[in-house]
Amino acid sequence: MAPILAAQRPVRTGILITLGLVGFACGSHEPRDNSGPMAEWREYGADKGGLKYSPLNQITPANVDRLVPAWEYRHGDISHGSASEAKTSFLATPLVAEGSLFFCTAFSRVIALDAETGDERWVFDPELRTRSSSGPYPLSCRGVAYWDGGGHGSGQSCSSRIYLGTRDSELIALDAKTGEVCPDFGKGGRVSLREGIGEAPPWEYYPTSPPIVVGDVVVVGALVADQLRLDAPSGVVRAFDLETGVLRWAWDPVPPGWWEERSPGGEAGEGRFQAGTPNVWAPMSGDEARRLVFVPTGNPSPDSFGGLRRGSDYYGSSTVALDADSGEVVWHYQFVHNDLWDYDTPAQPALFQVPGVGRGRPALAQATKMGHIFLLDRETGEPLYPVEERPVPQAGAVPGEILSPTQPFPTHPPPLHAATLGPDDAWGFTPIDEAFCRDLIAGFRSEGIFTPPSLEGSIQYPGSAGGANWGGVSIDPVRGLLFVNQNHLAMAQQLIPRAEFAKLDPASAVYPDELYPMAGTPYGLKRISLLSNFGAPCIRPPWGSLTAVDLASGEVLWTAALGSTRDQAPFPLWLELGTPNAGGSIVTASGLLFIGATTDKFLRAFSAETGEELWRGRLPFTANATPMTYRLSPSGRQFVVVAAGGHGWSESGDAVVAYALPD
Repeated sequence: MAPILAAQRPVRTGILITLGLVGFACGSHEPRDNSGPMAEWREYGADKGGLKYSPLNQITPANVDRLVPAWEYRHGDISHGSASEAKTSFLATPLVAEGSLFFCTAFSRVIALDAETGDERWVFDPELRTRSSSGPYPLSCRGVAYWDGGGHGSGQSCSSRIYLGTRDSELIALDAKTGEVCPDFGKGGRVSLREGIGEAPPWEYYPTSPPIVVGDVVVVGALVADQLRLDAPSGVVRAFDLETGVLRWAWDPVPPGWWEERSPGGEAGEGRFQAGTPNVWAPMSGDEARRLVFVPTGNPSPDSFGGLRRGSDYYGSSTVALDADSGEVVWHYQFVHNDLWDYDTPAQPALFQVPGVGRGRPALAQATKMGHIFLLDRETGEPLYPVEERPVPQAGAVPGEILSPTQPFPTHPPPLHAATLGPDDAWGFTPIDEAFCRDLIAGFRSEGIFTPPSLEGSIQYPGSAGGANWGGVSIDPVRGLLFVNQNHLAMAQQLIPRAEFAKLDPASAVYPDELYPMAGTPYGLKRISLLSNFGAPCIRPPWGSLTAVDLASGEVLWTAALGSTRDQAPFPLWLELGTPNAGGSIVTASGLLFIGATTDKFLRAFSAETGEELWRGRLPFTANATPMTYRLSPSGRQFVVVAAGGHGWSESGDAVVAYALPD
């Protein structure tokens, strides 16, 4: 294991003071307190409800600055992108159960480590066939699911299991103790997820987020590539028997009565699910007591033109509660009507119940790309607090488009992201780049959030990356606080008539500018990031933020800039301006918030109550994964672990890094 750089803690002035490991270990500090609780991390979001909350309190605001690297593991699954192999982005949040730490790599390998030492216990290699660089996305895997076996057949083969969704569109069951495939699951331990979803190249459809176990089924959705075609692969969500892999149910997200209107028998025909329906690419959550699975849906294909959807957006950009036994819809709540902005619901719904919040009812918090947080009754889907349907811009829509005259806006908490961007909002480091940005913004339509895509080009703010993204929220149910990290970046999208689009050279769009065909519609799409001639965002910092909300009052308690320009700009231009971010936060009972997510190579700890940054640890790569924490024995240390494996904006990596207080 290669050592990593020493942890670092910023002082209030923002100057970094480097602290060596010897200084940590030999300083005059209180001995480590072992009197607190122990806890594993058995689910992607800590529990099935995705709170990302831990009851651990050994690491506190008073001693977090003593954290040191405890161990590091390098798995070696790295690709920097080539003609034959896609770039990797190691985004996994590990699980800890049975004394082992489990995670998946971008090549869909599953690795089990000793959770105390980081020593390797077993490795499963599915021998991934699909590593192609075709398509817009890096290779990634956000996590696996664990099943303890329900007490059946303890000690036997596959009495506890790990479930993995792969880039080859397979669901695989493994023995959690040995890493061997479970032969009674599907065919040789594997279930194909390609059946019935339609023809598509491998990179257009596959799971990236972990499955979830609810009751006696494992439920899985999938990524469907954006903006490519009207008849994109189906967004079907399926549940398989935990032991046999037999399909128990499939939810095809079409409107009620869809099949009855289109075929006499009310059948999809030929065993196929409906093409172009909203998919579920983000993590799901579950309520086993109520036998519910909560799925966050994307928008129907092809994202930026809705004139041909025929009502297929009924379940789009929503949270949908499904019966875990049947797959039937119990309720759904839509956050964007006829979504034309790729504002799909990007994050795991977080299940909570806090006295004084919504009269103490079982609740759900859903983060969105618009900077809206919706608080819903978990049993009915009704808002806990008023949501207003407000008029939104209508001018500029292309011929054939269908617009919703209103969109829902929560009032508790109110929107957490600015919703307008005009020339007067332009920002730059100097008058030169500020003037460039002012002219750039002035060249597009900009009537506020939900300005429809247009032939002239329309500002989209927040951009399609959010606001919030798949990092979602963490919730402290004791303090009644919700935490969310957001992007603050603007873009413009322009619809181009088909004949004109056909003449464009796809190579002329260099990332972050993009061209998308939207085949089957009258238009192609050009997306432009609003960056200055110096390459910086054209809006006032912070470009990434971390916010705390009091759930009872709906008030924002604090907002902090998240991230610095270090690792993106040369010294001395290391500025605490906030950065684009991907990955989420976790919160502990001691009042600490841990988060990576940024474009710089740090894991940070914030005070949950004040927002003060208390510590940062230097990493070998950017940590665009949600961290986790655990403590396994009465005399043991609390570990905080994060996958540092890069992103599309940074170097690909392969490090799993654990921090703890010194012995």
